Amino acid sequence: MMSQATKRKHVVREAFGDFVTPTENQQIVKVTGSRGNNLHEAVTAQGVTFLVSMPPKFRKNLWIKRGHYVIVDPIEEGEKVKAEISFILYKDHIQYLQKQQLWPVGFTKEPDKTSKEPKKREETEEKDEAFSGSEDDESDLFVNTNRCNYQYSESEEEDSDKEERTENGS
Repeated sequence: MMSQATKRKHVVREAFGDFVTPTENQQIVKVTGSRGNNLHEAVTAQGVTFLVSMPPKFRKNLWIKRGHYVIVDPIEEGEKVKAEISFILYKDHIQYLQKQQLWPVGFTKEPDKTSKEPKKREETEEKDEAFSGSEDDESDLFVNTNRCNYQYSESEEEDSDKEERTENGS
């Protein structure tokens, strides 16, 4: 029996490492929202909306949000839940599918819009970096909003130590 950590390692490695192309019965859909209980609402490139289920191997290992793309296997006997997620597509996977010309035509408009926005962001980031002079860009790191954000400054402590030393030493 595989431990939870080992299982998670294999699932994550598979999700980020493999470049998968959809088979004849699989299709690429865009997640439009979560319905709870490991169900997600998805829309096809043709605009058909239905529910997809998250298989147990992905649960608590990988997360998807509104706007992510996934490859789904159809469920023939499903009335409300029409498909099951077989693969979660990340930016590298989407670019690979676009190069292979396997990306659905209905979704091609949206990546163009998003590709223009990062260019604007890059320009503003370059300007910000020029002003800040900081080489370490931590803006893309996750920030936990449930914790207090403490700012520790070593320079203030050092300055106060120097002042105490000069007052005592003089």
